[in-house]
Amino acid sequence: MSKAAAPNNTSSQLQENRVFKPAKEFAGRAHIKSMAHYKKLWTESVTKPDKFWSAHAKAELVWQKPFKKVLQWKEPFAKWFIGGQLNVSANCLDRWLGTAYANKAALIWEGEPATDGKPGEERVLTYSQLHREVCRFANVLKRNGVGRGDRVILYLPMVPEAAISMLACTRIGAVHSVVFGGFSAQSVADRIQDSGAKMVITADGGYRRGAVVPLKKNVDDALKLQDAEGKSLTSTIEKVIVLRRTWNEVHMAEGRDVFWHRELDYVDDKCPPAKMDSEAPLFILYTSGSTGKPKGILHSTAGYLLGAKMTSKYVFDLRDEDVYWCTADVGWVTGHSYIVYGPLANGATAVMYEGAPNWPEPDRFWRIIEKYRVTILYTAPTAIRAFMKWGEEWPKKHDLSSLRLLGSVGEPINPEAWMWYHRVIGGGRCPIVDTWWQTETGSIMISPLPGATPTKPGTATLPFFGIHPEVVDDQGKAVPKNTGGKLVVRKPWPSMLRGIWGDPARFKETYWTEVKHSYFTGDGCRQDKDGYFWIVGRIDDVLNVAGHRIGTAEVEGALVSHPSVAEAAVVGRPDELKGQALVCFVTLKTGVHATPELKNELRNHVGKEIGPVAKPDDVRFADALPKTRSGKIMRRLLKQVAAGVEIKGDTTTLEDLSVLAKLTSAEEG
Repeated sequence: MSKAAAPNNTSSQLQENRVFKPAKEFAGRAHIKSMAHYKKLWTESVTKPDKFWSAHAKAELVWQKPFKKVLQWKEPFAKWFIGGQLNVSANCLDRWLGTAYANKAALIWEGEPATDGKPGEERVLTYSQLHREVCRFANVLKRNGVGRGDRVILYLPMVPEAAISMLACTRIGAVHSVVFGGFSAQSVADRIQDSGAKMVITADGGYRRGAVVPLKKNVDDALKLQDAEGKSLTSTIEKVIVLRRTWNEVHMAEGRDVFWHRELDYVDDKCPPAKMDSEAPLFILYTSGSTGKPKGILHSTAGYLLGAKMTSKYVFDLRDEDVYWCTADVGWVTGHSYIVYGPLANGATAVMYEGAPNWPEPDRFWRIIEKYRVTILYTAPTAIRAFMKWGEEWPKKHDLSSLRLLGSVGEPINPEAWMWYHRVIGGGRCPIVDTWWQTETGSIMISPLPGATPTKPGTATLPFFGIHPEVVDDQGKAVPKNTGGKLVVRKPWPSMLRGIWGDPARFKETYWTEVKHSYFTGDGCRQDKDGYFWIVGRIDDVLNVAGHRIGTAEVEGALVSHPSVAEAAVVGRPDELKGQALVCFVTLKTGVHATPELKNELRNHVGKEIGPVAKPDDVRFADALPKTRSGKIMRRLLKQVAAGVEIKGDTTTLEDLSVLAKLTSAEEG
């Protein structure tokens, strides 16, 4: 990657020189209190990894049988804590029974408000209550034929039963695979077929913006799908358990489908946790692949749990009195690690919310923070930019003084969004932990530690313990500071993926051949003079424009730095002269009007911020950008709009189909 792919423009340089040091009162109480403390631990973790991880695994986790060896590394396959046995459910629940945590709130759940304006449902589950519910449902799973090693598909709304299902699987040694509730029937079928799942756990529906998402119907449709030869894609499914959420009528296939609440009548709440080997498969989580076939990312038991627990503890500086809210869906790895496993393994109180951030009004998040006195908020840059667009008046209606720490996850956060988040939501007092990690990494890899790390808007800063990242060129050699390159991880870490389910060759080809003897993240990056890591974005999103490699995230950051722009997405379209042309889709802040003059101004602004080579070929104004329910911009669809071709591929995950219709009609017009 050339230097053109790294954001080394004037705006970025200004942000690099703007440093926010941890407040003394915060650092004084933090788990990691200084940079010297951090550096000492990080150095030990990468120079003496066996000693470091052995000590922390023994201190942080409850073992049923101690491990004999820390790491067996046969590139690219790792085994951690060999010979040890433990249970994830026991580490998240049983360990707190008989302590002061037993009657502490484990999950605080709030449902989406009703369409008639009535408040949403509310539930609070203490650790002892959650333990009881997990044991009961684990017995339901066993009653319906699920055992150790069986795969179970979870296709549920954001309700406590999603976490209960996950933990119940871990309790008996079943392998769960959560499918995001916004995915289509075809997506469900594909995941059943690839994993060989024995059971689906779903609901009659879920609520989203006042409408019901027909989850059970989608499952029924998935179970009817066939391949080109007429063979069922889902023949391994024996049982479907259906949670009553909406109480709408649904089809129940006799002998296959059973209701959750009725099955509970046949079981008790006694279910001893299974003794699981450290390397026993814990879950499969599917992520998109370049070939179109989803990759089943496999995580195992001990290493994953240790990573999720330690990063939750240190990155969020978790304390007993915290009310912690990660706004992700459990269908994504963020929900796995930072709603369920990480917080519960630390005895924390976690908030879950079913619904959209702007339903029924754009202050939904701020109402929840004020209501439950949330102290830690972990959300996505996409959401933050949406909040910016909706205006400061919405958060200002609410008392957000309970917040003491803010987090960012999912994609690089542009400096302007970082500053708005810090000023408007954090009141200028809350540290921001901008975290970089992936489904494959299992837990946070690069992030500030809030009591120790001076932060700069837009950078993920420094690696977590045991993580050895490096920015390299195409030959795998480290590049100088302030030079763009490929981000790799040089050494194995406990929470790393153990492979792609059923496809070890694809695992090796995807992650371990691009740069020899290193895990290739697929992301572009650079390090500044202080060694801080600035994530440019996916290598796939680096465009070749007239021989210059330009990161789309960099252009998006430049656009959003303009005072008129709320959000931007940049894609490439084929160009006979330059190879690829830059097309920018822009939404404007409230009160700003789209004009030809503004379009030209934005093109010049990008040229000034990055350089003439990055000046967009086309700027298109849009009322909104096509997003999934989790807030991800669907750039794949924007590429098709930009190229003027027919929209193809699955669009069922779109939050609002009318957004795409408006974009395509505007293009045709």
